[in-house]
Amino acid sequence: MTETLDIKVTKVEQTRLTVTDFSQLPFGKVFTDHMFLCDYQDGEWKNPRVVPYGPIPMSPAISALHYGQAIFEGIKAYRLPDGKISIFRADKNFLRFNKSAKRMAMAEVPEEIFMQGMATLINIDEKWVPAQEDYALYIRPVMYATDPYLGVRPSDSYTFGILTTPTGKYYSKALKVKVETEFTRADDGGVGYAKTAGNYARSLYPFEVARKEGFDQLIWTDAQTHEFIEEAGTANLMFVIDGKLVTPAVRTTVLDGVTRDTIIQLAKADGIEVEERRLSVKEIIEGIENGRLTEAFAAGTAATVTHIGEISYQGKDYTLTDPATRSVSNSIAKKLNDIKYGLAPDTFGWNWVIS
Repeated sequence: MTETLDIKVTKVEQTRLTVTDFSQLPFGKVFTDHMFLCDYQDGEWKNPRVVPYGPIPMSPAISALHYGQAIFEGIKAYRLPDGKISIFRADKNFLRFNKSAKRMAMAEVPEEIFMQGMATLINIDEKWVPAQEDYALYIRPVMYATDPYLGVRPSDSYTFGILTTPTGKYYSKALKVKVETEFTRADDGGVGYAKTAGNYARSLYPFEVARKEGFDQLIWTDAQTHEFIEEAGTANLMFVIDGKLVTPAVRTTVLDGVTRDTIIQLAKADGIEVEERRLSVKEIIEGIENGRLTEAFAAGTAATVTHIGEISYQGKDYTLTDPATRSVSNSIAKKLNDIKYGLAPDTFGWNWVIS
């Protein structure tokens, strides 16, 4: 970060902390008192500010609503044993945010705005960071195009914002998932690797169909053949096959997940062989049937490490081993949580302690 920002702060008159039940925190529904905003106009970023959380005035003609120029990230902050607050791997999320911005022809956000805006916001709302086990403050950086112009071209103006929401676990049990072979999430040469709003919009209908069939999530496959595993839409996918940690390689249709990268580094440090490659549905199903595949889980900022208990493919259900017996994923999950919550040394330098 090259300079210290002059961030204008306008605080709420009355906090909502006193009317918030921290024992009941559904994901993404309870927001803290404030939010950070900054505007891109006339070729430069202006007016960084922290203001009370609430509606944002906008023209109904803005480009984000009509042409989908909108991106976001997902980060978490944790309460450490000494009461301080740490943000996990925000530097990697910053780089991925601008990778998404570049792909969507949007203005890139300077590091000092992204990082200092986030730190300032969380320090102001520090009492919102939960102290309970498995709880965290979820951080949502977002940017959207604001030109009030009905023409198909990149916007000349943007708003960058940061919202924060205290939350517990995203998933509370092992997942029942369906291998999707009709609809597609992403296509080669497209925007699948970017965290852009449209990627998630196109997944909603297939997910609703699967949810009504009793599934918790989908396993997306490649758009061309539906033969290869990609990701789960809200998380990357990982499998333990013959004792090796195997995950689909990052490509234009697979998000470069921060939790994915973290788990790979932890596994390698623990002496576990890791393979990042194309992974076929056939290999997964045969692995379950012959016992070579012993573990499967989703990995993401929201999901963290969530076991997959059952996989459905072409109308047949395949049950995996009891999550309690899974030595690789449970060991990695514990190491990851211990580092994030400050219960173990952070030898990788992932924690950014801000207060």
